[in-house]
Amino acid sequence: MSERQRANDVSGANDGATFRPRLVALDVDGTLVDGANVMSDAVRRVVHAIHDAGIETVIATGRGVPGVMDAVDNIGFTQGHAVASNGAVTFRYDPEVELLDVVRFDPSEAVRRVLEHMPDALVAVEEVGIGFRLNKPFPDNEISGQFVVEDVESLIAEPVARVVIRSADHSRDEFTAIVKDLGLSGTNYYIGYSAWLDLAPEGVSKASGLESLCAKLGVAQSDVLAVGDGNNDLEMLQWAGRGVAMGQAPQPLIDAADDVTGSIDDDGLVTELEKYL
Repeated sequence: MSERQRANDVSGANDGATFRPRLVALDVDGTLVDGANVMSDAVRRVVHAIHDAGIETVIATGRGVPGVMDAVDNIGFTQGHAVASNGAVTFRYDPEVELLDVVRFDPSEAVRRVLEHMPDALVAVEEVGIGFRLNKPFPDNEISGQFVVEDVESLIAEPVARVVIRSADHSRDEFTAIVKDLGLSGTNYYIGYSAWLDLAPEGVSKASGLESLCAKLGVAQSDVLAVGDGNNDLEMLQWAGRGVAMGQAPQPLIDAADDVTGSIDDDGLVTELEKYL
């Protein structure tokens, strides 16, 4: 049990019994859907029930806008708010997308440093609301939206909201070791479950995106429930009034959370959200 969990046990704060969220922030992959992008009927029903109970229900994900809208369609929502691209993009849909905030950064130095060590890596920069510009095609279903292939120098010539770097030639552990040794500065970065790296503007995370969105919606930080399972959910779970890790989450995320629910295979999100119905 983490220090945060022990403190909550003593104080009763954020324990899920007395806590009542005004806004629920939900990660997508590993929280709402499994590795095959399948959402269970039980998850779909409970998310609708939360929304119908008057609780603002926000998608908060590393996916770009098209990937968010895929999840929205999967749920069956027609209007709402979302945090995309690991916090660099916030938007509303009704059902058309209206961008609220987009934070961009200069990715050139970080991308060049990574490619010095992994010259064959795949690089994609996000075209907000559209898709990606790529140096080479990515494996099927790994990124969504429209794609245009360009050389790397064209990709990094202007500020962008997000960069994805993917290496098919390295294991996740090898990839992680290389990235950490690079000492990337001027960016915020997240390493996925595979040899996958998300580069974001420095200081930008799902937490910063949610903070911006909550300010617009008039929702206090203490009234936010956040649920996630990945490295890019750490700041969000720490920031939220109640942060809950999925059962399959890595240990650092579990340690940072207020509580841990079941895994994606056990519909862990259902277990957590049913507390508020």
